[in-house]
Amino acid sequence: MARKDTAADAANPGRLKQIALTYKMTRRADKKIGLVLAAVGISIFGVFLAIGFLIGHPVYLGILGLLLAFLASAIVFGRRAERAAFGQMEGQPGAAAAVLDNVGRGWTTTPAVAMNRSQDVVHRAVGKAGIVLVAEGNPNRVKSLVAAEKKKMNRIVADVPVHDLIVGTGEGQVELKRLRTTMLKLPRVLTGPQVTATNDRLRAMGDLMSNMPLPKGPMPKGMKLPKGGPKAR
Repeated sequence: MARKDTAADAANPGRLKQIALTYKMTRRADKKIGLVLAAVGISIFGVFLAIGFLIGHPVYLGILGLLLAFLASAIVFGRRAERAAFGQMEGQPGAAAAVLDNVGRGWTTTPAVAMNRSQDVVHRAVGKAGIVLVAEGNPNRVKSLVAAEKKKMNRIVADVPVHDLIVGTGEGQVELKRLRTTMLKLPRVLTGPQVTATNDRLRAMGDLMSNMPLPKGPMPKGMKLPKGGPKAR
């Protein structure tokens, strides 16, 4: 029992520190975050407290209002923090790979299966919706990368549906913040065993990442592929 209490006590400072860091990061992009959270919390608490006085139960309604105010503030904070994080990642090479790593259970992500010297890159995700190729970079250049990757995969997994998404803010593109939602809305057509078999066949095919180490998540701007290195197929 003492061990559990000690572990809980050690974990709490870590959680508080993480929340504080998240708040600081969010505040750099969202200067009004503090005012918004205060307004949400005070408004909800004030409404419930007022109702409590009207019906003769200010203590009960005050406690309920305090709990709901805290919950609403946490939800608002989470959403604005997520928006701020996407705003900072937007436009950075490799940002889509970071999002794909958090799509959810049932998806297997392989970053940078194809890439060129201009840092246009294609990532691959496999799930019950089939294969999803997620491209980021110049729209005209990534189309050829996606087409080449589809042609390569067609020899191995011709019976599996392939979707392609280009991350960006232009027409026909998917915004980074909507990438996860867009993928989860794709119709599920494969069973669990079929997903496993597809992954096995794709691993056997190999990809760029097996030949060249790349950092996870957004890649530093200005990074160039070494001369003589593997090219996108």
